[in-house]
Amino acid sequence: MSGLIRNLFTLIWALFARGRFDAQSRVSCYFLVTPFDCGASVLKSDKYLQLVESAQVDFLIKTKLIGKLMRSSIHFVNASQLVKFMRPIRMFRRVRVETSIIYADEKCAYFSHALFLQNQQHGEVLVKMKFKRGSVTISPIEIAGNLPSVKHEHLRAWDQTLEAMQ
Repeated sequence: MSGLIRNLFTLIWALFARGRFDAQSRVSCYFLVTPFDCGASVLKSDKYLQLVESAQVDFLIKTKLIGKLMRSSIHFVNASQLVKFMRPIRMFRRVRVETSIIYADEKCAYFSHALFLQNQQHGEVLVKMKFKRGSVTISPIEIAGNLPSVKHEHLRAWDQTLEAMQ
């Protein structure tokens, strides 16, 4: 339930955000870690994904990609997620999530969601996302224009691992 409420607040805040963003931008949003997000005193691992889900909504709204998706009857599907935990995030801390598209090919866009407390990174969630119209995959470049086209080694290794699992 807390994820749904967070998404609703994120949607409202993003609609009133100031600034000009495009799909190549690095977009920041902020969240308060509440007792509903924690085990004993630190952010639970599944809650990282809830924060990132809200950050994705924030990114799509602030970059105005959500309008393009809705007008074209395109939805997005997270094909895979990879989490890197660096330092614990404690309760009642204000977390900044910086979201950017770090790579795109003809099938997927790769999002990076870096989680910060002040200026220190505490984690990162990579999301491999597909855009779909029905059962047809739509190229992210068709939706967002020019996106980073250099695939870093860690993304190649991630894809190779996913292929090996099939």
